[in-house]
Amino acid sequence: MSESEIADVDAYMHAMGERARGASRVLARATTAQKNRALLAMASALDEARDALETANRRDLEAGRDNGLAEALLDRLALTPARIDTMIEGLRQVAALSDPVGEIRDMRYLPSGLQVGKMRVALGVVGIVYESRPNVTVDAASLCLKSGNATILRGGSEAIHSNRAIAACIRQGLRVAELDDACVQVVATTDRAAVGALIAMPEFVDVIVPRGGKGLIERISRDARVPVIKHLDGICHVYVDQAADPAKAVAIADNAKTQRYSPCNAMETLLVHAEAAPFVLPELADIYRRKGVEMRACERTRAWIADAIAVTEEDWHSEYLAPIVAIRVVDTLEEAITHINTYGSHHTDAIVTENLTDARRFLTEVDSSSVMVNASTRFADGFEYGLGAEIGISTDKLHARGPVGLEGLTSEKYIVYGDGHVRS
Repeated sequence: MSESEIADVDAYMHAMGERARGASRVLARATTAQKNRALLAMASALDEARDALETANRRDLEAGRDNGLAEALLDRLALTPARIDTMIEGLRQVAALSDPVGEIRDMRYLPSGLQVGKMRVALGVVGIVYESRPNVTVDAASLCLKSGNATILRGGSEAIHSNRAIAACIRQGLRVAELDDACVQVVATTDRAAVGALIAMPEFVDVIVPRGGKGLIERISRDARVPVIKHLDGICHVYVDQAADPAKAVAIADNAKTQRYSPCNAMETLLVHAEAAPFVLPELADIYRRKGVEMRACERTRAWIADAIAVTEEDWHSEYLAPIVAIRVVDTLEEAITHINTYGSHHTDAIVTENLTDARRFLTEVDSSSVMVNASTRFADGFEYGLGAEIGISTDKLHARGPVGLEGLTSEKYIVYGDGHVRS
């Protein structure tokens, strides 16, 4: 259905929800081989449709520039050949992963003679609301399909042509595996009323995953009538300990900030122990200057980086998604941990140290969904964690935390075997 044919958005979304609920029951009994066949067929369809994908994406990028879309959002929107390769590889990796659905664990006999255990099952229908990144269409479709969930995808209006082109490849893959098109549905309208309808259909939708700006996620968290898996900010830190290897510290702090500026796992605040500052800050400052990174620093840091701008309290709370970094010198590991737990968003934080005790304390006390030792925060995503892809990153503590892959899109139910047992 084209957008011009959708006269009643609520009725359209209601019908889409009904189809998704029906498809979720079909997927519940789909075999692993059937799901993998669909995923591999999707990968082949994407590979064959490169020209169509790039043409559609150019239309979105041109419209985005005409509408004054920020550079960070244009970067997220772009479908480069390398990103198409990544989408294809992600589909193939998900196909190669173990299917969690139907996995049984902890079966045990009780004194009554009953055998009790747990079975992993799909959540049912997953609604995804996202902005800019068209690769999310593939990530979400692949993970939901492999985990036995039907999904309704509502991408941003800025990526409508890219998402439609990707959706055609997804439908082709589903048909090759003889699965219903309703297993993965992409909302055809850019009307914002579609989002309101999607998040208020608990009879059809079991969970919502928002991916986008803070405003979008706050709105969905506030208005949704179904559970939400989300993170609001990506205020990520790298702490350079007094026992850090300076070469590792410089490489990690450089990569975490400059490898890409727009992702939610890019470093926004650098904390440096006072004893490590003279070995790290001057070299890092040279790198940041060459790469055009604006440095906002505390007074102690400016002793080493004279051209840095004075940091403000607001900077510690900021997710820049841009070539800007806040820098603070601290005196102790405890001070660094307190800063992270006070100002961070519980997303991803890293320590650079050769001291095992400091590393263990950091891992234990930093309250984030991903905590790292001697590694860039940029590794915090499903692809790098070996999940094949991710549907999002959750900073909540229920039901999933960190990059959400296949297991995060499933639940468990108790299963009980008896032999005519009755309770007295």
